[in-house]
Amino acid sequence: MMVSSEWLKFMETDAIAIIGPQCSTLAHIISYVANELQVPLMSLASDATLSSIQFPFFVRTAPSDLYEMAAVAAVVDYYQWKMVTAIYIDDDYGRNGIAALDDALTARRCKISYKVGFPSNAKRSELLNLLVTVSNMESRVIILRTGAEPGLKLLSLANGLNMMGNGYVWIATDWLSAYLDANSSVPAETINGMQGVLTVSPHIPKSKMKSNLMSKWSSLSKKYNHSDLRLSAYGFYVYDSVWAVARALDAFFDDGGRISFKNDSRLRDETGGSLHLEAMSVFDMGKKLLDKIRQVNFTGVSGQVQFNALGELIHPAYDIISIIGNGVRTIGFWSNYTRLLSTVLPEDLYLKPPNTSLANQHLYDVIWPGETAQKPRGWVFPSNAKELIIGVPNRFSFKEFVTLDNATGKMMGYCIDVFTQALFLLPYPVTYRFEAFGSGTENPNYDQLVQKVVDNEFDAAIGDIVITMNRTQTLDFTQPFIESGLVILAPVKKHITNSWAFLQPFTLRMWCVTGLFFLVVGVVIWVLEHRINDDFRGSPRQQLITTVWFSFSTLFFAHRENTMSTLGRGVLIIWLFVVLIIQSSYTASLTSILTVQQLDTSIRGLDDLQNSNYPIGFQVGSFVEEYMVKEFNMPRSRLKALGSPEEYAENLKLGPKKGGVMAIVDERPYVELFLSTNCKIAVAGSDFTSTGWGFAFPRDSPLQVDLSTAILALSENGELQRIHDKWLKTGACSADNTEFVDSNQLRPESFMGLFLICGAACVLALLIYFGIVLRQYLRHEQAESVSAEPGSSKSKCSLKRFFSFVDDREPPKQKRALRISGSSMPTTPTSNVDIERPEAEC
Repeated sequence: MMVSSEWLKFMETDAIAIIGPQCSTLAHIISYVANELQVPLMSLASDATLSSIQFPFFVRTAPSDLYEMAAVAAVVDYYQWKMVTAIYIDDDYGRNGIAALDDALTARRCKISYKVGFPSNAKRSELLNLLVTVSNMESRVIILRTGAEPGLKLLSLANGLNMMGNGYVWIATDWLSAYLDANSSVPAETINGMQGVLTVSPHIPKSKMKSNLMSKWSSLSKKYNHSDLRLSAYGFYVYDSVWAVARALDAFFDDGGRISFKNDSRLRDETGGSLHLEAMSVFDMGKKLLDKIRQVNFTGVSGQVQFNALGELIHPAYDIISIIGNGVRTIGFWSNYTRLLSTVLPEDLYLKPPNTSLANQHLYDVIWPGETAQKPRGWVFPSNAKELIIGVPNRFSFKEFVTLDNATGKMMGYCIDVFTQALFLLPYPVTYRFEAFGSGTENPNYDQLVQKVVDNEFDAAIGDIVITMNRTQTLDFTQPFIESGLVILAPVKKHITNSWAFLQPFTLRMWCVTGLFFLVVGVVIWVLEHRINDDFRGSPRQQLITTVWFSFSTLFFAHRENTMSTLGRGVLIIWLFVVLIIQSSYTASLTSILTVQQLDTSIRGLDDLQNSNYPIGFQVGSFVEEYMVKEFNMPRSRLKALGSPEEYAENLKLGPKKGGVMAIVDERPYVELFLSTNCKIAVAGSDFTSTGWGFAFPRDSPLQVDLSTAILALSENGELQRIHDKWLKTGACSADNTEFVDSNQLRPESFMGLFLICGAACVLALLIYFGIVLRQYLRHEQAESVSAEPGSSKSKCSLKRFFSFVDDREPPKQKRALRISGSSMPTTPTSNVDIERPEAEC
């Protein structure tokens, strides 16, 4: 209060600008006065609650706590610590700084698990009790937000309590870096008590201007016998603040500004004190000077001096500093330009577009408390921690995974062994108690189990808990300890290879369709070749045999009859291509049938389930019901809950028409165990989800991270497989039925395209052929009608004559004739000239 009174007395004089203070509490008081007197306040106070929104004449000339705490939170997140303990001095500076830290950590999914404040005049015993309480907490990452004097005292006491050893992380805010910068000689006892501590400091770029100022300051310090007093980062900000006011005043006067004041009747001392508020005057053109201050833009010793719309410095940045030996080492930088940690100088980053990828974060190695280079875990299981209550499903079926042993009252199974073996690998003890969830007469609902963890009724949940998207939105899961996924169970029948195995590659429909096409193609070729090819002529019996022989001999490409017509050859080429494809497919399918044991089922995959209306089974308590309804729009009426492997087998045996189910959808680990004793059932298709089982913990639980590491270790050293073989050993028939082998029978649908092409070619060839023959017939009839005698009956029975014409052999092409006396004579002997055939009787 004494300092505040001095400031207020100073304001009795006509002030046009105020530089300072750095103390947040005092800055709050003076901001009210500066606001009323319209005097710009150039303050170094970092308290984030001080803003130009509340105090229009407030201008911050040093980085805000928002940026400092963002840098601290970035360090915490970089080393993957999720919880911190905050110790702070209980005033505006401490409380508001920790509030800003809490917000910055929350944005990175970290949190303050415990925070404790102390008064500035706290006694040594009070500080000791505070540190003892902190040492009993699980978090080992401690953020220290104090002043220099109480902060150094706390570090010294912590060193005496062995809290500066292995496993601890201490991060001091900028008070520590300011103390080390301002003091040229720090006592050895003090520096030895803070080995491995991290701190942050406002980044001051190296420049010639900075070197000159430090040289002048050193000369003045020696001149006035204060050689141990050095400039800290805030000294540079003060220097630039003075220059900012000076530059603003130049611009103010150049723009016609003038210094004048007026009295405000509202300012008076009601109690008759010594402050003399009525002597204070309002600066008439304070708003104009404030605008000139906010418009300054120059390079000072602290870097670029330029303010944004809120009166904050642009491009705030911090050095991340590690205390080691007798000095400090900068391990990296944090810049608001990228909001990432980097070993690149911030001023170099400003020359490039901001790259905000987390992959670019990097810090140099650190020597941590206890003189170790290994990153501390950041937490331990507290010695005074309560016993963890862990929910475990009390299963009715598939008890090999987890169940309650009624004889001993203990939980047992595959999942229990994995959990206990993982706990054995942790470097600290964990006190826990299993609590069975479920009656044991049916499988419990797993969504209700994990919800109890969300509601803090259980501290964790272990067992055969599948990791789903909905559950990960409210819980954290460990690394999966077994792979899972939904599969379809369906009854199967085994193909037995016998003497008629050669018929199995094709279905009955395929055999019929293929044989029909052989005959159709044979008939088409006979039609196209009959008039011009002697191989396709003769008696009806001979032509029938030729046609059938030609059709089926094409199967082996052994046909002896030549095709003479262009249309016939085109159809035959297409048909031989079809025959080649069918023959190759038949050979491959028959080979598979004779060499691989086949299973057959009516279910080929998930599409068959969706396209049918038959019931589908699922395991009681499983997430499968909700998954099938929400993801695949299955009606709940089609889903049937089954509680045991015996119900699985019985319902699949009955089938949907006798009250059973068409198929069962379940997770692969259960299915593999079920198939080990049920050889007439198999998996249809492949997994249509890919998930795993994990242990569920509350959000940001450090135990989840350590157990995940332990599970990976169990997997690498083979212990996880040993536990699997102990509990989930499969039977003899599982090797045959663990995967469904799709039937290799070929159906007409597989060759529909080929059959359509061949059929279209036949139809087109016939249409063209009959068009040509019809034209020939019409010409023939026209010639006959000209030569016929009047009253002849040749015009009758034209349809019969047309078929007779088609059945006749086409005469050979007439050769060129010799022209004699205007008439033509055939060059062939008269004996070879066709004699007109008598008319057929009607």
